[in-house]
Amino acid sequence: MTRILGISAFYHDSAAAIVVDGKITAAAQEERFSRIKHDARFPVNAIKYVLEENKIKLSEVDYIVFFEKPFLKFERLLETYLAFAPSGFKSFSMSMPIWLREKLFQKKLIFDELQNIDEDFKDIKKIKFSEHHYSHAASAFFPSPFKEAIVLTLDGVGEWATTTVSIGKENSLEIIKEIHFPHSLGLLYSAFTYYTGFKVNSGEYKLMGLAPYGNPIYKDTILKNLIDVKEDGSFRLDMSYFNYATGLTMTNKKFSNLFGQKKRKPETEQLTQFHMDIAASIQAVTEEIVLKLTRDLAKEHNIKNLCMAGGVALNCVANGKILKDNVFENIWIQPAAGDAGGSLGAALAYWHRELKKPRIYNSSDNMMGSYLGPKYQNDQIENELKELKGVYRKLDDGNLTKEVASLLNNQKTIGWFQGRMEFGPRALGGRSILADPRSEKMQKVLNLKVKFRESFRPFAPSVLREDVEKWFDLKCDSPYMLLVAEVNKSLQIPMNESQKNLFGIDKLNVKRSSIPAVTHVDYTARVQTVHKETNPKYYDLLNEFKKLTNCPVLVNTSFNIRGEPIVNTIKDAFKCFMGTDLDILVCENFILYKEDQDKKLAIDYKNNFELD
Repeated sequence: MTRILGISAFYHDSAAAIVVDGKITAAAQEERFSRIKHDARFPVNAIKYVLEENKIKLSEVDYIVFFEKPFLKFERLLETYLAFAPSGFKSFSMSMPIWLREKLFQKKLIFDELQNIDEDFKDIKKIKFSEHHYSHAASAFFPSPFKEAIVLTLDGVGEWATTTVSIGKENSLEIIKEIHFPHSLGLLYSAFTYYTGFKVNSGEYKLMGLAPYGNPIYKDTILKNLIDVKEDGSFRLDMSYFNYATGLTMTNKKFSNLFGQKKRKPETEQLTQFHMDIAASIQAVTEEIVLKLTRDLAKEHNIKNLCMAGGVALNCVANGKILKDNVFENIWIQPAAGDAGGSLGAALAYWHRELKKPRIYNSSDNMMGSYLGPKYQNDQIENELKELKGVYRKLDDGNLTKEVASLLNNQKTIGWFQGRMEFGPRALGGRSILADPRSEKMQKVLNLKVKFRESFRPFAPSVLREDVEKWFDLKCDSPYMLLVAEVNKSLQIPMNESQKNLFGIDKLNVKRSSIPAVTHVDYTARVQTVHKETNPKYYDLLNEFKKLTNCPVLVNTSFNIRGEPIVNTIKDAFKCFMGTDLDILVCENFILYKEDQDKKLAIDYKNNFELD
């Protein structure tokens, strides 16, 4: 038996994963344990969890693989500073001491951290390194159901690469094309995230969610000035508009002058039509580049399958455009497409590339629905609820799903804590907040009173896999909520002329379909298909809701508030329940009603976390 531990750390979204004889057995992000969103520190807690899940000590692991190569990254930093000198000296003087003291000697740093976890771990030779983009590509191809695929990875930057194309065949994976730093689609999108006043490495979702409220009137300005895009999708940025290569900000004064407005101050300055139009414009540019890349790759290679990873692969709107473009027969996207998934990719890369081991195939994929995190048993849950002074009832599975379906039909909001925690940024029915999608007010209620976040943020629908085509223009699986599709025309409610002319955010109040809580202003939705094989209890709940309402769809958003990682423990879930306007908490077979709880247990929860 060969056990491989994969680790990603030190930049953002640290994580750990274990692969045993090629099978993915556990994976988790450090943020879920530390309660620090996008935690970049060495993933001590995540490592302890994946070891515990496998009932092994660290010293029993055969190989430990880090998701990138620090010497290559150091080379890139040095060459970049030299190329842009003398600008960037402040950034250089801040980053170099850390590199020379710690990061350059990461093998020893990792070894010391691992010894703190298990003093019996003595063999530093077990520690190996994978390239950043190879780890991404491996995370996308090896768990996929395809024997052959083109693999496209797009992110900010790894060591040098920002975009790579690989060919995967059986157990082999080879990178054949690269675009190098500072030319980066991920960093371009992050620059606009920064410019519109959102936080880089977390606010990109907000920018994507804001885009449908605007018009892409600055698209040509971006393509003419900021980025030169070729017909094959390759690109180069004009770095005179950006600061990220050597500076402490993403954009500069020249960038602001191009669009005629200064960078928006986070939280204090209101979002205007300008910011919505900017968001729409960079989203349109991103989609154009991605489509040019995929079209060219489909034409060049006679391969029908596409796999994707890297932070840009979480842009589900662009993914939906690729799907609709129909140049590939099948698309599979790694659910933990960002740096967290690099831990899994590093482990799989070593198993197949270095050890030359064959792949395990599954008709859907080998991610186990991405339910790879901790699970809590009923007796453990009951003990914790007693300690927390929660008032609860226990129901069997059948009665539980019937009661929750009825509560949802009565417009109650539900904290749903079931099974293993999801790996990746999306809640998929393990650690979710659920609601009725037919409600016209639910989007605003959930955003403002439960999530404590911007009202424009869209919510995703979960739908029974067998019913997806009746409700959405989608003819394939979408288990990881990474594809956007249009709500079927028969369910849409067209806007009249006066509604079309409303200010962007005001369009939120316009009912756009028979499931308005999950229908974005452009009549699209970020769809999750629910499968009985991977999440039977969530599937049964949707089925019960369908029996009551003839609607096999639920609102599904992550179980957390703004700035907080998705809940991990019963304590996390109870605190979130008592600190928000959630009506009901369901933890495995236990159900708690807000009105039954001691009012003294309520807390000012929204100020516990740094804003994202």
